Amino acid sequence: MKRLLVITLFLAATWQLAAGGWIHAKAWLSEVLIADAWKATQSETDHVPPWDWADTWPVARLSVPGLEIERYILAGGSGRTLAFGPGWIENSARPGSAGKSIISGHRDTHFRFLQQLKKGDRLVIERPDRGLVHYAVLQQSVHHETETGLLQPDAHNQLLLITCYPFDALVPGGPLRYVVTAEEVAGSVSL
Repeated sequence: MKRLLVITLFLAATWQLAAGGWIHAKAWLSEVLIADAWKATQSETDHVPPWDWADTWPVARLSVPGLEIERYILAGGSGRTLAFGPGWIENSARPGSAGKSIISGHRDTHFRFLQQLKKGDRLVIERPDRGLVHYAVLQQSVHHETETGLLQPDAHNQLLLITCYPFDALVPGGPLRYVVTAEEVAGSVSL
């Protein structure tokens, strides 16, 4: 009986470790596939999904030189998209183009670094045409999810990075949003 219990516990522990490893393996593989899709998108005129059944594709790459951070920005803001990376809210300006571009991401994974940004920090958006657009952080603010005024289009070339707040909340998806507002640095577009 004791031996059966030990074997059962061993098998259960092995199962749990394998399941945890599988999640990490899928996360690693998705990053590789998204990077490959980004390279293909840069050499083609149309979007390239990272895998056949994907309902998203990379639209830009975000770099934060001061923190050595790089993230691929995916099309759409659905939960499925945000599981793989930050998502561009498609009714806003395309990342790196004129207007206000809104990008959302999870506070505990891809956008965890937002809490480290400070006023004046530089952000760089790389477009599919390999053009680079530089932004400077103007402010960080906390808003209730019902406050939608800052999401409205305007004439400024801005980048809004949005995630849930607080960063250390035990329950995900509360009503508060942390917003980093960055403005394009004049004359910063380069090809």
